[in-house]
Amino acid sequence: MRRELLKFLFFAVLILAAPLVFSGGYLMNVLVFVGINTMLAVALNLLLGYAGQISLGHAGFFGIGAYLSGILTATYGWNAWLAMPLAALVVGTLAGLIGFPILKLKGHYLAMATLGLGIIIYIVFNETVDLTGGPSGLSGIPNLSIGSLVFDNDFKNYYLIWTFGLAVVLFCVNLAGSRVGRALRAVNDSEVAARVMGVNARILKVQVFALSAVISSLAGSLYAHTMTFVSPASFGFNFSVELLTMVVIGGLGSVYGSFLGAALLTLLPELLRGAQDYDIIIYGGLLMSMVMFMPGGLVRGLPELFRRVARRREGAGNA
Repeated sequence: MRRELLKFLFFAVLILAAPLVFSGGYLMNVLVFVGINTMLAVALNLLLGYAGQISLGHAGFFGIGAYLSGILTATYGWNAWLAMPLAALVVGTLAGLIGFPILKLKGHYLAMATLGLGIIIYIVFNETVDLTGGPSGLSGIPNLSIGSLVFDNDFKNYYLIWTFGLAVVLFCVNLAGSRVGRALRAVNDSEVAARVMGVNARILKVQVFALSAVISSLAGSLYAHTMTFVSPASFGFNFSVELLTMVVIGGLGSVYGSFLGAALLTLLPELLRGAQDYDIIIYGGLLMSMVMFMPGGLVRGLPELFRRVARRREGAGNA
């Protein structure tokens, strides 16, 4: 446990010191989105990496959190700090209710069911024009503020987002090392064996599905108040695939791997602006490559790669 705490403190210091190195400019804005995507990737990794339950609809929960928080503040004048937990509560309840029937499915049937859920949510965003603004989106969402401190620039938003991001990372690291985390891994390895050991697999899967949705909703609310505008295009199927790619590339069952995957996949579009129309093909290619050549993801594959290089150098030196 002490080792995990030291690892988290080292990670937190790097994150909090990053603006001192990358201060100002467009890169700060990208790092804000790294924080949001890290929260989403960690949330999906709880479900996929630890519990072994795939979801292609998490962009929908992200979108519901963004829209609920945006509508309550921009349309009805709610305080944003009240709108965010209410949105998370609604999303968590919805995920819990949906999770009971959906999580009876396994494998590609579960993938198709969550894909259908994400598409339904996306259609609702587009069609409820009076409420969400439809394809044109919802504008006028206020920035978050604490007293006279308004989070209205990238520097302030960076520390706001990463305060929540680090809290989510710490919570999930502790959860992974707890009895619940061990039960999730048992369900992932063999649901039948987990049931024999006394784990209520069905309830546990629904609970982690709801928890994952709540974290996604929180990220959505932060996204809405950072951008001050949301539209359905941000919450479609492509983004669900992107989230899945982040988790697999970073490393299934690794909280810090989720950060690596989120950082890579957030920065990658900036390097591939000329190939914007082919982004889904590039993500698919990365996903296939990681599964074939680095199945443990970056968090496990990179140390192994460094060890191989070191052994080859030692072999060449001895020769």
